Amino acid sequence: MSSTGILPHWNGVGVLPPVRPEVPGNSPERSPYRVPLAGFVDRFATSPERMSILNGLLRFRGKLHELGIVSGFQWLDGSFLEQIEILESRHPRDMDVVTFFDMPLGENQRSLLQKAGQVFDQKHLKENYSIDGYFSVLGQPVDARQVQSIAYWYSMWSHRRDGLWKGFVQVDLDPSQDADARAVLNISGGAQHE
Repeated sequence: MSSTGILPHWNGVGVLPPVRPEVPGNSPERSPYRVPLAGFVDRFATSPERMSILNGLLRFRGKLHELGIVSGFQWLDGSFLEQIEILESRHPRDMDVVTFFDMPLGENQRSLLQKAGQVFDQKHLKENYSIDGYFSVLGQPVDARQVQSIAYWYSMWSHRRDGLWKGFVQVDLDPSQDADARAVLNISGGAQHE
């Protein structure tokens, strides 16, 4: 995975390339591209619709942080990461997000669901945050179901529905990145309204 923190540009068919251009196919410079959250926001805050979805992502992350979910990472994908405005003549409707997280101390899946079950409810996430969200707890023994889920996300997210290979993004779950990302989004919002 890329340690440079810079996303490659959309390629000629409007998607992130699955492997960084100009490197061999077996290079670790490939999807998911690890980038700082502020850099991700800066790159994709290009329209009011995209900024609204990014705002939803930041609010969703804030809810996770309130629950003590502060360690791990998120995979970000969907039409949001494509040039969907050109590819399908529409705006992105949401962002696909898988949150891989370390369980907060003193918590378990049951206690988190009792505290804030809506945060883990797909319908609620879509309606309130424009997030198509999924979760995976890190640091636990891996079972066949988890392997199947991760393989599913990677294989589905590495391709468009038409079979075209594409890349996606990984951001850290650390809350220290959110203030900078929020500042970038606010600046972008001001620039959009000028």
